[in-house]
Amino acid sequence: MRHVVLFHSVFGLRPAVRAAADRLRAVGHRVVTPDLYGVPATDTVEEGFALLDKIGQEVVLDRARAALRDLPPETVLAGFSMGAGVAGALLAERPDTAGLLLLHGTGGAPDDVRPGLPVQLHLADPDPYDQPDEVDEWQRAMTDAGADLTVFRYPGVGHLFTDPDLAEHDPDAVAATWPRVLAFLDAR
Repeated sequence: MRHVVLFHSVFGLRPAVRAAADRLRAVGHRVVTPDLYGVPATDTVEEGFALLDKIGQEVVLDRARAALRDLPPETVLAGFSMGAGVAGALLAERPDTAGLLLLHGTGGAPDDVRPGLPVQLHLADPDPYDQPDEVDEWQRAMTDAGADLTVFRYPGVGHLFTDPDLAEHDPDAVAATWPRVLAFLDAR
Protein backbone atom coordinates (compact mmCIF):
# COMPACT_ATOMS: atom_id res chain seq x y z
CA MET A 1 0.00 0.00 0.00
CA ARG A 2 1.31 3.40 -1.01
CA HIS A 3 0.33 6.97 -0.37
CA VAL A 4 -0.18 8.66 -3.74
CA VAL A 5 -0.96 12.24 -4.61
CA LEU A 6 -2.52 12.50 -8.07
CA PHE A 7 -2.49 15.95 -9.68
CA HIS A 8 -4.98 16.78 -12.43
CA SER A 9 -4.39 18.08 -15.94
CA VAL A 10 -4.93 21.62 -17.19
CA PHE A 11 -8.64 20.75 -17.55
CA GLY A 12 -9.01 20.65 -13.77
CA LEU A 13 -10.23 17.93 -11.46
CA ARG A 14 -12.24 15.85 -13.96
CA PRO A 15 -14.14 12.61 -13.35
CA ALA A 16 -11.30 10.70 -15.05
CA VAL A 17 -8.88 11.76 -12.30
CA ARG A 18 -11.32 10.71 -9.60
CA ALA A 19 -11.87 7.39 -11.40
CA ALA A 20 -8.12 6.81 -11.60
CA ALA A 21 -7.82 7.48 -7.88
CA ASP A 22 -10.68 5.06 -7.20
CA ARG A 23 -8.93 2.43 -9.31
CA LEU A 24 -5.80 2.81 -7.16
CA ARG A 25 -7.81 2.85 -3.93
CA ALA A 26 -9.56 -0.37 -4.96
CA VAL A 27 -6.22 -2.20 -4.71
CA GLY A 28 -5.32 -0.66 -1.37
CA HIS A 29 -3.47 2.58 -2.10
CA ARG A 30 -4.27 5.80 -0.27
CA VAL A 31 -4.83 8.44 -2.89
CA VAL A 32 -5.33 12.20 -2.61
CA THR A 33 -6.62 14.18 -5.61
CA PRO A 34 -6.29 17.86 -4.78
CA ASP A 35 -8.21 20.46 -6.74
CA LEU A 36 -5.42 22.81 -7.81
CA TYR A 37 -7.90 25.29 -9.31
CA GLY A 38 -10.65 25.46 -6.72
CA VAL A 39 -13.30 25.81 -9.43
CA PRO A 40 -15.13 23.33 -11.67
CA ALA A 41 -13.13 21.60 -14.41
CA THR A 42 -13.21 23.01 -17.92
CA ASP A 43 -14.51 21.34 -21.07
CA THR A 44 -11.71 22.32 -23.45
CA VAL A 45 -7.96 22.55 -23.28
CA GLU A 46 -8.15 26.21 -24.31
CA GLU A 47 -10.42 26.98 -21.36
CA GLY A 48 -8.04 25.02 -19.14
CA PHE A 49 -5.03 27.05 -20.19
CA ALA A 50 -6.99 30.27 -19.76
CA LEU A 51 -7.96 29.17 -16.25
CA LEU A 52 -4.35 28.25 -15.43
CA ASP A 53 -3.24 31.69 -16.64
CA LYS A 54 -5.90 33.36 -14.48
CA ILE A 55 -5.08 31.33 -11.34
CA GLY A 56 -1.33 31.35 -11.89
CA GLN A 57 1.30 28.64 -11.72
CA GLU A 58 2.50 29.72 -8.26
CA VAL A 59 -0.99 29.39 -6.78
CA VAL A 60 -1.28 25.93 -8.37
CA LEU A 61 2.07 24.91 -6.87
CA ASP A 62 1.13 26.34 -3.47
CA ARG A 63 -2.10 24.31 -3.50
CA ALA A 64 -0.12 21.21 -4.47
CA ARG A 65 2.28 21.81 -1.58
CA ALA A 66 -0.65 22.23 0.80
CA ALA A 67 -2.07 18.88 -0.36
CA LEU A 68 1.24 17.23 0.48
CA ARG A 69 1.70 18.88 3.85
CA ASP A 70 0.25 16.04 5.94
CA LEU A 71 1.33 13.16 3.70
CA PRO A 72 4.37 11.00 4.50
CA PRO A 73 7.69 11.92 2.87
CA GLU A 74 7.65 8.71 0.81
CA THR A 75 4.37 9.57 -0.94
CA VAL A 76 4.38 8.81 -4.67
CA LEU A 77 4.07 12.00 -6.72
CA ALA A 78 1.82 11.45 -9.73
CA GLY A 79 0.03 13.55 -12.27
CA PHE A 80 -1.83 13.81 -15.55
CA SER A 81 -0.28 16.11 -18.18
CA MET A 82 0.08 19.47 -16.41
CA GLY A 83 -0.19 17.51 -13.17
CA ALA A 84 2.89 15.50 -14.19
CA GLY A 85 4.73 18.80 -14.41
CA VAL A 86 3.42 19.77 -10.97
CA ALA A 87 4.57 16.43 -9.53
CA GLY A 88 7.98 16.90 -11.10
CA ALA A 89 8.24 20.48 -9.86
CA LEU A 90 7.74 19.31 -6.27
CA LEU A 91 10.33 16.57 -6.48
CA ALA A 92 13.13 18.83 -5.18
CA GLU A 93 11.05 19.57 -2.08
CA ARG A 94 10.25 15.88 -1.50
CA PRO A 95 13.59 14.04 -1.76
CA ASP A 96 12.22 10.93 -0.01
CA THR A 97 9.38 10.39 -2.46
CA ALA A 98 8.84 6.73 -3.25
CA GLY A 99 8.41 7.40 -6.95
CA LEU A 100 7.37 9.74 -9.71
CA LEU A 101 4.44 8.57 -11.86
CA LEU A 102 3.92 10.67 -14.98
CA LEU A 103 0.85 10.24 -17.15
CA HIS A 104 0.61 12.21 -20.38
CA GLY A 105 3.59 14.46 -19.76
CA THR A 106 7.16 14.62 -18.56
CA GLY A 107 8.05 16.11 -15.22
CA GLY A 108 11.00 16.47 -12.94
CA ALA A 109 14.43 17.92 -13.49
CA PRO A 110 17.56 15.77 -13.50
CA ASP A 111 19.05 17.94 -10.75
CA ASP A 112 16.20 16.86 -8.45
CA VAL A 113 16.62 13.12 -8.99
CA ARG A 114 18.22 10.99 -6.33
CA PRO A 115 20.03 7.89 -7.58
CA GLY A 116 17.60 5.02 -8.00
CA LEU A 117 14.44 7.16 -7.91
CA PRO A 118 11.70 5.10 -9.60
CA VAL A 119 10.11 7.09 -12.42
CA GLN A 120 7.47 5.82 -14.85
CA LEU A 121 6.24 7.81 -17.86
CA HIS A 122 3.19 7.03 -20.03
CA LEU A 123 3.04 9.18 -23.14
CA ALA A 124 1.30 9.38 -26.51
CA ASP A 125 3.69 8.84 -29.42
CA PRO A 126 3.89 11.42 -30.79
CA ASP A 127 2.51 13.76 -28.17
CA PRO A 128 1.58 17.32 -29.18
CA TYR A 129 2.91 18.77 -25.90
CA ASP A 130 6.09 16.70 -25.53
CA GLN A 131 7.98 16.47 -28.81
CA PRO A 132 9.89 13.20 -29.40
CA ASP A 133 13.34 14.83 -29.42
CA GLU A 134 12.53 16.68 -26.17
CA VAL A 135 11.31 13.45 -24.55
CA ASP A 136 14.44 11.62 -25.69
CA GLU A 137 16.64 14.36 -24.20
CA TRP A 138 14.65 14.37 -20.94
CA GLN A 139 14.91 10.58 -20.79
CA ARG A 140 18.72 10.68 -21.28
CA ALA A 141 19.13 13.41 -18.67
CA MET A 142 16.94 11.65 -16.09
CA THR A 143 18.74 8.35 -16.63
CA ASP A 144 22.15 10.05 -16.46
CA ALA A 145 21.05 11.63 -13.17
CA GLY A 146 20.38 8.17 -11.77
CA ALA A 147 16.61 7.79 -12.14
CA ASP A 148 15.31 4.26 -12.49
CA LEU A 149 13.23 5.35 -15.47
CA THR A 150 10.75 3.36 -17.51
CA VAL A 151 9.06 5.02 -20.47
CA PHE A 152 5.98 3.65 -22.17
CA ARG A 153 5.02 5.28 -25.46
CA TYR A 154 1.64 4.63 -27.00
CA PRO A 155 1.71 5.07 -30.80
CA GLY A 156 -1.17 6.78 -32.52
CA VAL A 157 -3.15 7.82 -29.45
CA GLY A 158 -4.22 11.29 -28.35
CA HIS A 159 -2.59 13.24 -25.52
CA LEU A 160 -5.02 12.40 -22.66
CA PHE A 161 -5.83 8.92 -23.91
CA THR A 162 -6.86 7.65 -20.44
CA ASP A 163 -9.76 10.12 -20.10
CA PRO A 164 -12.95 8.35 -21.26
CA ASP A 165 -14.80 11.67 -21.57
CA LEU A 166 -12.47 12.99 -24.28
CA ALA A 167 -12.42 12.16 -27.99
CA GLU A 168 -8.77 11.06 -27.70
CA HIS A 169 -9.64 8.25 -25.27
CA ASP A 170 -8.08 4.96 -26.37
CA PRO A 171 -9.35 1.81 -24.62
CA ASP A 172 -6.45 -0.36 -25.83
CA ALA A 173 -3.85 2.08 -24.52
CA VAL A 174 -5.77 2.35 -21.25
CA ALA A 175 -5.80 -1.45 -20.94
CA ALA A 176 -2.00 -1.42 -21.25
CA THR A 177 -1.44 1.58 -18.98
CA TRP A 178 -3.18 0.63 -15.74
CA PRO A 179 -1.50 -2.76 -15.15
CA ARG A 180 1.86 -1.02 -15.64
CA VAL A 181 0.89 1.72 -13.20
CA LEU A 182 -0.25 -0.82 -10.61
CA ALA A 183 2.95 -2.83 -10.99
CA PHE A 184 4.97 0.37 -10.53
CA LEU A 185 3.14 1.24 -7.32
CA ASP A 186 3.27 -2.32 -6.00
CA ALA A 187 7.04 -2.43 -6.50
CA ARG A 188 7.56 0.58 -4.26
